[in-house]
Amino acid sequence: MFSLSFFSLLTWNQDDDGLECDAFCKEKILHQFLRNVDSQLLVVRPDLNMAAFEDVTDQEMKSGNGMHFNIHYYKTTTPSAGMPVAFSIQVEDRSYYMCCEKECGKMIVRFREGEVPKEIPGESNIIFFKKTFTSCSSRAFKFECSLEQGMFLAFEEEGSLRKLILKKLSREDEVDETMKISF
Repeated sequence: MFSLSFFSLLTWNQDDDGLECDAFCKEKILHQFLRNVDSQLLVVRPDLNMAAFEDVTDQEMKSGNGMHFNIHYYKTTTPSAGMPVAFSIQVEDRSYYMCCEKECGKMIVRFREGEVPKEIPGESNIIFFKKTFTSCSSRAFKFECSLEQGMFLAFEEEGSLRKLILKKLSREDEVDETMKISF
């Protein structure tokens, strides 16, 4: 038999979708290409454990393999530093989600096989806060890792590649073009 105190822990607020969770609940999904400041597309290559911005032909875009991102928008009951989103992508017949992880003391971007959850009960390494890039560019954004304030998705030149990384913003008012992502 359950005690009354057990049921008092299971409180929730009713909204037009049903239940409202205390952290993040998926609200909508948009399907987009992600572009950098040079109009290159973000391409995910799980076999190489890498994502990079690349020049892509129209033919490659039509196939869309590793390029068509699902941007999962979440609503939250707690105030946040931007719109909470998560990224997933289909590569061949497999689903992957983007996450940030600490490796050797450094925050990195990874793509893990699996689905983005409908609800996230608390902190999560898959949530990024979508913010407008600058006040005068409403169609360009930057994405801050929810687990590490001041760490944003960006690209870094490595040989001929422009690899997707997490980069620390030194000042909040700094404008770093490597962090600019548009749809």
